[in-house]
Amino acid sequence: MLNAMKKNGGVLAVFALLSTSLVSVTHLLTEGRIQEQQQKELLKVLNQVIPAESHDNELYKSCTLVASEQFLGTPEAMPAYLAKKEGQVSGVAIEAIAPDGYNGAIKLIVGLDIEGVVTGVRILSHNETPGLGDKIDTRITDWIYSFTGKKLEGEKDSRWAVRKDGGDFDQFTGATITPRAVVGAVKNVSLYYQRHQQELFNQPLNCQGES
Repeated sequence: MLNAMKKNGGVLAVFALLSTSLVSVTHLLTEGRIQEQQQKELLKVLNQVIPAESHDNELYKSCTLVASEQFLGTPEAMPAYLAKKEGQVSGVAIEAIAPDGYNGAIKLIVGLDIEGVVTGVRILSHNETPGLGDKIDTRITDWIYSFTGKKLEGEKDSRWAVRKDGGDFDQFTGATITPRAVVGAVKNVSLYYQRHQQELFNQPLNCQGES
């Protein structure tokens, strides 16, 4: 009986080793494809929030990390992608978090030109309620496009709020918390950009694959 147990134990060990090896090989074979797909998705989003004609550099390679829990909604460093035209900075796309969504944090990216005008906003991830808060997603409605072309005129700019709070942005029927959170996050990114523009432009490119 002892020999049988040893034999069975040996067989299990071999299967475990083979399984681990298979997982490792599969990871190695697919890792490059996954990174390539992630890079394509990132480039697609960046080209949506920063107009193609406004830059001639590879946006995803021109990345620096910025940190401000006050304005970016998280203590973690977030990627900022610098757009350049003929060697001069023409705009930026900054990732941020709206921490006060209805069902948790909403991750977004905000594009701004050199003057601070919003060139585009996209939602990167969220857990908002289907049929209500998910209207921030371009696959559901075009609400997120309402930021394009707008510029924040200082911290007390009352236009940067949902209509229920006296601002210019529509809220959703039965769901005000979600759009309120997104408007607040985009406003905070704009404030961060206005206050740290030169510092941001002069930072080294240091993302090293972070996203």
